[in-house]
Amino acid sequence: QVQLVESGGGVVQAGDSLRLSCAASGRSFTPLAMAWFRQAPGNEIESVAAISFMGANTYFADSVKGGFTISRDNDKETMVMQMNSAKPEDAAIYYCATSRDTLNASGRSRSYDIWGQGIQVTVSS
Repeated sequence: QVQLVESGGGVVQAGDSLRLSCAASGRSFTPLAMAWFRQAPGNEIESVAAISFMGANTYFADSVKGGFTISRDNDKETMVMQMNSAKPEDAAIYYCATSRDTLNASGRSRSYDIWGQGIQVTVSS
């Protein structure tokens, strides 16, 4: 069974940092492009960041550029997003996603066919 599991969420003070991790597992499964999306209450899901299979290319939403970083370890089949200088507007449920046929980093949700259950991030001001 192919699955993605997010970890690292919780409550963070505005201005502080938080590290979200995503671990992939499953037989005969290689996570290609990987990404983070988020959804705040009452809002549509939006892209946050993405990373290509080899990690050479990344994508960041304008709202997080300069504040978030993304990396991956293909040997461990994990992806990490470092959220620096968290803002109240960063509070949301964060979802990890991956594609079985897309190599390049993409901010489009339709590029990804496997999704995690989501993890809550709360930013207190």
